[in-house]
Amino acid sequence: MMAAGVLPTLYYRAVIFSARRFFRRRGPAPGDFTPPLSILKPVRGLDPEAYENFASFCRQDYPEYEILFGVSSQQDPAVPEIRKLIADFPGLPIRLLMVEERYGSNDKVSKLCGLARAARHDVLVVSDGDIRVGPGYLRAVAAPFRETQVGAVTSLYTGISPRCLWSELEAINLSGDFMPAVLVARQLEGVRFALGATMAARRGCLQEIGGFEALADVAADDHYLGQRIAARGYRVELVDAAVQTMCSLDSLRACFEHHLRWGIMNRQSRPWGYLGYGITLGLPWMLLAALAAPTRLGAFIFVTAYLVLRAATVWTVGVRGLRDPLLRRRWWLVPLWDAFAAVIWLASLFAKRVRWRGEEYEVRQGRLVSRTARAHNR
Repeated sequence: MMAAGVLPTLYYRAVIFSARRFFRRRGPAPGDFTPPLSILKPVRGLDPEAYENFASFCRQDYPEYEILFGVSSQQDPAVPEIRKLIADFPGLPIRLLMVEERYGSNDKVSKLCGLARAARHDVLVVSDGDIRVGPGYLRAVAAPFRETQVGAVTSLYTGISPRCLWSELEAINLSGDFMPAVLVARQLEGVRFALGATMAARRGCLQEIGGFEALADVAADDHYLGQRIAARGYRVELVDAAVQTMCSLDSLRACFEHHLRWGIMNRQSRPWGYLGYGITLGLPWMLLAALAAPTRLGAFIFVTAYLVLRAATVWTVGVRGLRDPLLRRRWWLVPLWDAFAAVIWLASLFAKRVRWRGEEYEVRQGRLVSRTARAHNR
């Protein structure tokens, strides 16, 4: 048991090393490579501060791009906000498309299938409706495509949270837990995945993997997009762009369901990686090691090692690297998140059902199977 307490310390050291190597290369994105881009925004419902999120993509320091919004119904609550956006930015090509055809169980990817067909440009940039970006975002995303071997680009991101414990825990998870894991994965095996905050790809590479249609039934569409493009021999680049996501979980139940869904999908898409993630959860392993230690000094060493190394990872990645103001102020919530993450990890090892956007699914071999559709077919 005490040996298990050593493994998280090795992981925390790997986080610090990986983060320092990644952020050391930080600098302004090259401004002389600006291919025309198509931004694809699949939308369902109205996220908090949706207009400001959408508008941030309209204020880009970039010469030529278009924005395509996809909804499945004119009655979608986001439609009035999108129409207002079109009126407020008349000089920018913005289109609102009705994508009613379902290509699979993943509603977001079904919309992307229709949007990609309507897009005019060969570099497609996908992001969720709750994402907000800075004015240099598109330049940072476009820059790696200068190299022809780059097939896809994704980005780190942080959270914006209201004064709510569960939303703050979600934002702290992003900067203090999830992004550190991303940087370690990049260091160990390269980037063979994409993240939902930014999924940019060349149209030709997308066509080689079967288009978005090939992802229409998968749960972790962002992961599989990057994985399949990398499997074709292309590089997937991770950039440090100004990207934020709205964290709006307002209850323990919402927080638990959200992270259980992601836990199940990650376990299905990367089973060995997700098992390894459980080993990196320092708090439970350190506590067990401390309880098993033969002396009080040994127990003290384990607890101190967790506190010191965990604080170092939070500072290196979240505060210094990602410059997350929430993590700087609320760093003391990190152990609470670590305890919550351990519960989620255990629960996700046995659960198969998830709730997403009001619907219930089963996740089977990485694919979403709607329980509603199954019930209707009986």
